Amino acid sequence: MAHFLDPRSDIVFKRIFGEHPEILRDFLNGVLPFEDESEFITSLEYLSSEQVPDIPLIKNSIVDVRCKDAAGRQFIVEMQMAWTTAFLQRVLFNASKAYVRQLEKGEQYERLCPVIGLSLLDATYDPDPDNYYHDYRIVETGNPERVLEGLRLVFVELPKYRETRPQEARKLRWAWLRFLKEAGGAGSHGHPTVDEFRREVGLNDPLLQALDIAEECGFSPAQLERYDVFWDAVSRERTLISGKYAEGRAEGRAEGLAEGEIKGLLKAATSMKAAEMAPEIIAQTTGLSLEQISQL
Repeated sequence: MAHFLDPRSDIVFKRIFGEHPEILRDFLNGVLPFEDESEFITSLEYLSSEQVPDIPLIKNSIVDVRCKDAAGRQFIVEMQMAWTTAFLQRVLFNASKAYVRQLEKGEQYERLCPVIGLSLLDATYDPDPDNYYHDYRIVETGNPERVLEGLRLVFVELPKYRETRPQEARKLRWAWLRFLKEAGGAGSHGHPTVDEFRREVGLNDPLLQALDIAEECGFSPAQLERYDVFWDAVSRERTLISGKYAEGRAEGRAEGLAEGEIKGLLKAATSMKAAEMAPEIIAQTTGLSLEQISQL
């Protein structure tokens, strides 16, 4: 029986969006908050992923793809399976780093092009149950229509997305988000069959191609094993976040940690400190005390 692998996993997400620029272009044009077709991406090229500090507990569940369009705009697309408050800081750091690295020493600031970060979250952080789409820009507080261009961060909380009758202007967004959220469940009890899902979501060639790529039959046994390993890692990280890692203070957590786990937290905190993250954010994320962080 035909079956789709979950496109939120690292191996499937990378194969679909990291190897097929025409699919990624259609996805970005559909999901990003472009006001009209004049802002659409016409062509793009891939950029190499940069190493940024891992977030303790969720280092295995972040998948990213980077690209640049013909106008010079850079796009950082991340699929985030678990959540901590440090993720917002990581995304801002990542986008800011990409923005400033566009210039060599002595070059003019006018050469800078916008950087747009798109974070797809298989988690929630906003308590409003109906607000799944978050578009952050730098605006003048007294006049929000005045925008300081350069950085733009978009967060999509996939678990909240339940739109069933999308307006025509957002139908492509509906199809892509439904693909990410529901393709892995197609054919299961209570869900559309694979053929039904393909007919409902396959609005254009890029979406149909993405569905073809996600079929399980297109992956080798070794790749399917890696797929299972990814979901095992995500499950472990979610368990840690929901348990003592998310609830306790540094002293309480340290009592139950093995020596290797403590070393891992200290190593991660050192990387975050080197990246100039705020000590309070590092403490909240790792469970280490401010005093421990100051001594690193």
